[in-house]
Amino acid sequence: MKICNVIADLHKDILFCAKNFIKKSDLFFEYFADIYKKGKKMAQYVAKIIILGSGPAGYTAAIYAARAGLNPCLISGFDVGGQLTMSANIENFPGFPLGISGAELMEKMRQQAINMGVTIINDKINEVDLLSSPFILSSENGNCFKTQSLIISTGASAKWLNYEAHKKYIGHGLSTCATCDGFFYKNKVVAVVGGGNSAAEEALYLTNFAAKVVLIHRRGELRADKVLQQRLFENPKVEFQWNNVIDEILGEKNVSAVVLKNVLTDEKKKLDVDGVFLAIGYKPNTDIFKKYLTCDVDGFIITKPNSTQTNIEGVFAAGDVKNSAYQQAVVAAGSGAMAAMEAQRYLSNTTQK
Repeated sequence: MKICNVIADLHKDILFCAKNFIKKSDLFFEYFADIYKKGKKMAQYVAKIIILGSGPAGYTAAIYAARAGLNPCLISGFDVGGQLTMSANIENFPGFPLGISGAELMEKMRQQAINMGVTIINDKINEVDLLSSPFILSSENGNCFKTQSLIISTGASAKWLNYEAHKKYIGHGLSTCATCDGFFYKNKVVAVVGGGNSAAEEALYLTNFAAKVVLIHRRGELRADKVLQQRLFENPKVEFQWNNVIDEILGEKNVSAVVLKNVLTDEKKKLDVDGVFLAIGYKPNTDIFKKYLTCDVDGFIITKPNSTQTNIEGVFAAGDVKNSAYQQAVVAAGSGAMAAMEAQRYLSNTTQK
């Protein structure tokens, strides 16, 4: 991997990146001109394979690529470890009979990748050109990356009910992470919105602190695994509001109540709560790739059957970014391994041509 740090030595490469990314956008040229004048340091990275994302898929892909001798570079993104770091206890990841926290599991994966020789860069890609050869990536820290093969494992982010209407309550009673914020609701009443595994796990975790947990679900039954449902039904702290959605969140500065709307009758009622935890699904982090890659209506990257190969040769997708049906850590890790193996074959075939 070649690293050049001084902007004066990189102006030709920077202009090359600029032309490929923004196609002579004035704003982009002004930005680099400003950096050049101020003498700020930048870097250019060149690698056979670059992996985007630091969740189970990304770390596993990096480990496999390193074992294949590809000297991979992993760009972590700024949410290091991904969504899994919010899980307090993971009981279904093989190899941990007593369970393990998501944060600890991801740290073990990160350390394993480092031990294998993976280069990990704490940065986030915000622009890509997947039509150039090699592929060109630009980061929020102003770095330029070039690679022959790319594995996208940028995961998915939690959805909000009505972000613009409710954003003032974020950090003031509205959360998407029980692990992060549950401690602050000791002996209080909280609501959890959702009906899948995430909602069930959030609700169960919150019973360790809250006096009462109200699970709000738009349907008349849960989609969560049966073992999680059984734990919910047997927990005296958990109550259910079936066939209801949150129509409005109330409170001056902090959440004080929600207005529920019955989806069958349109009847509305007020429910006093001290906090609201959302677990209503995830949005794939694919916005910067949609110009180049085929995605489904929800934005998940579509790959070839039984493969991680996208519609562009040399670009692979792994983990939650491509899988809306089985969003599990072990599945993501498996697809990361697949992506690395397919990328290795791609690079080998490209070299032989």
